Parts: sequence; structure tokens; C-alpha cells
Amino acid sequence: MAADSSDAVLLTEPGPGVRLITLNRPGLRNAMTEEMTRDWDRAVDAVAADRRTRVLVVAGRGGCFSSGADLSWLTQDEAEDVTIDRLRERMLPFYRSWLRPRDLPFPVIAAVDGPAVGAGVCLALACDLRFAGPDAWFSTPFVFRGTHGGMAATWLLPEAIGITRARDMLYTGREVPADQALEWGLVNDVADDGLEHSLTVAARIAEAAPIATRLTKNGLERSAVGLEASLQWESLAQPITLTTSDLHEGIAAFLEKRSPRFRDR
Repeated sequence: MAADSSDAVLLTEPGPGVRLITLNRPGLRNAMTEEMTRDWDRAVDAVAADRRTRVLVVAGRGGCFSSGADLSWLTQDEAEDVTIDRLRERMLPFYRSWLRPRDLPFPVIAAVDGPAVGAGVCLALACDLRFAGPDAWFSTPFVFRGTHGGMAATWLLPEAIGITRARDMLYTGREVPADQALEWGLVNDVADDGLEHSLTVAARIAEAAPIATRLTKNGLERSAVGLEASLQWESLAQPITLTTSDLHEGIAAFLEKRSPRFRDR
């Protein structure tokens, strides 16, 4: 499973159950152009349709995760005819495309080597886990570009790091380095190579029981509603897993002191 190296997004299979999507416009610092957005949607569609997928890793090529949305089209002559309604019609599909990791049924990991800026930060936050290289940094300088934040920045940042630190990032636009991002909870860990570490974690997740993992991701999304919602979900999801063949394999592997071989059933 590999795309042509000239594509704006590359889709590869670095290991069993692991898929890797690489943003591939380093000359543009992996800005989210219309071309890249189309390729991104095609890659995510392919990963979502592949029942062998257990975990997805998202990375950027060329020492940059993503510089965010490409707004160069606003400087073109035809932009003078753009209305607020037309802009909204354009932005909502863009937001939803790049936030798709949130809706995928399996875990998604962001491997952040180098800068993540604006919507690039939001893409990383839409992933379940984030691992950074030592040169990674994060910035949401929307107001210093004269624009309001987009792609759920005002929700994703407080969810990850709390409202006080979200205000800091959104009001100042400053660069948050990898070590501070770790302290704040913006990333899960910092490693010498963010992608290599992400693939190692992905390989570990891919060994887990697929049904249980998918239900766990769903349960974590529901947890924001409150304790009772979580209890109601778990009282349904846990019995589902208790009826699977994978449960018996997991118990047998534990008793026999071997690695389980889950079959997604």
C-alpha cells in the first residue's frame, strides 16, 4: 500500500495493522492546500475501508509536521467577490476533512517532528496520541494573521491543555517547544525521533484486541458527557467484548505466558 512519491499525501503500511499517512509537500511546509486536502481525504477513506487497519500514524515530511491551512487563495483577484456565506461553505468541509482522525474507529497517532502551526496544531490535537521530536514546536498565531482560530482550535486546545494555557497559546501565538508541550500535556512524550517512536507505539497498539480497542476509543469520546454516560456505555461495551473469541484468546495467552493472537472476532 504505497502512493506515488509525487503525491501530496503518501499512504504506506510500515507494519502489520499499522498505516502511515505522510503529508508530502515539504517545500510548502506541508501546508493544507486544496490538492493536499483531496489527497488526505482519499488516503483516510482507504485506511478507514481497510479492515486490517488497527492504528494510523500521521506525520509530515521534510522536518515539518504542518504549517496549517493554505490561505494564499485569499490574495487572488477572485477573492474580492468572496462573501461570508461562501467562506463558511468552504471552511466547514475543510475543517471536517482534517478533523477526521477524531471519527476514525481506531487510534490515531500524530508524529510531530518540527513545527505544527495553526490548523497543523488542530490536526495533531484531533489525533488520540501525540509524540514529538526534540525540534518540534507548536503555535496558534491566528490573531497575528488577522483571523479567528479555525478547525475547532477553541475547543481542542482547552480539552488538551486547559483553558488557561489555551488562552496563552491563542492570545500570544508564541512557539511552545517540545519540552514545554510535554509539561502542558500537549504531547504524550518527546523522543529523539518522533516518527520512529510513534511507529513503535503503533506496533504495540496493533497487537491489542481490535474490537476492545475500537470500543475503548468510542467510550473515551462519550466520557466528556459525564460519569453516568460512561457507566451506561461500559455496561454495554464490556459485555460485547466478553462474548468475543478474542477474549478467550487473551485469557489463554495470559495463562500460557505468550503473546495473544487476536483475530478481530
